[in-house]
Amino acid sequence: MKIEKFIEATNELNIDFFTGVPDSQLKALCDYLMAEYGVCDKHIVAANEGAAVGLAAGHYLATGKPALVYMQNSGIGNAVNPICSLLNDKVYAIPALFVIGWRGEPGVHDEPQHVFQGEITLKLLECLDIKYCVLTADTTEDNLKAAISTAKEEFSKGKCFAFVVKKGALKNDRKVDYSNNCTMSREQVVNDIIENTDDRDIFVSTTGKLSRELFEGRERLNQGHKRDFLTVGSMGHSSMIALAIAKEKPDRTVFCLDGDGAVIMHMGSAAVLGANAPKNLIHVLINNGAHETVGGVPTVSAKLNYSGIATACGYKKTYLATTREEVLSAIKDAKAQEGPVFIEIKTSVSSRADLGRPTTTPIENRDAFMEFLK
Repeated sequence: MKIEKFIEATNELNIDFFTGVPDSQLKALCDYLMAEYGVCDKHIVAANEGAAVGLAAGHYLATGKPALVYMQNSGIGNAVNPICSLLNDKVYAIPALFVIGWRGEPGVHDEPQHVFQGEITLKLLECLDIKYCVLTADTTEDNLKAAISTAKEEFSKGKCFAFVVKKGALKNDRKVDYSNNCTMSREQVVNDIIENTDDRDIFVSTTGKLSRELFEGRERLNQGHKRDFLTVGSMGHSSMIALAIAKEKPDRTVFCLDGDGAVIMHMGSAAVLGANAPKNLIHVLINNGAHETVGGVPTVSAKLNYSGIATACGYKKTYLATTREEVLSAIKDAKAQEGPVFIEIKTSVSSRADLGRPTTTPIENRDAFMEFLK
């Protein structure tokens, strides 16, 4: 189904505000919103899915109109609390239309972090008392009209409704160019970091292509993967994993390789990390200003002073690197500093089309990593 047809149908629900967190399964919708509105009063890319629910609630309170909230199914977990304690008809009875990308759909091959979430997606919506329609490539206009009719009925009762979107269900013919003025690639930065660190250094990497690039970098150097914990799911939590490890292994340097979308998603973790002051932790933010792994939709990074945020949160030293020479200098100098240290590295919105995926399972990664930590 073309995205224009889908949006036209949602117009019947009096929706004029869109918010959420991008998902590759919803690329047609995200690209449409960026092409049609960009980031403005009608479209806000939220820090996380729970925050998007808050935005939807505020919009309804101010206008009486429901909002469209988009997310990957993994983001339902971030949204459960405000759905239950804010939107639910037993509380404030605020309607919203959820559009949810269905990763890990049973019977469809996907990455391991999506498997269990995919199995419980529809059960979660049922538990949350949200009626839904599963959109597929074969969904007809009559099916869509029937779903919109059900959504209207649910909205009239102060309830929510969801479209669960299978792969390929929505299509968009308009192309959107996501780019910035940075010249370094994230993969080159990852390679430079691992080539200039020690055999005993510990790495925790964030969700998405960054972890895939770290895996391929180790393959290229024939180093094995025991040094690295790949946080393939749980976006935004790699810094807390790294903090706990750093506290338990004070005689070893811990690198957290993070992304700007992930840092923004749970920015309060920076305050916790700074307050706990691990002397051996180097937090590396590879900032391309985009949710590049899931399509390239911009984050709000262009308006943020990350070094200022890190300093305010209690990091002892900060660096900003925009060239390869600055990256190498910052990595060398950071290891001589008392942490926590924060390094922001600005990179382009790009990755190899043939970028591979880890060939080890999460359990194999866990076991090798834990053995390395001993």
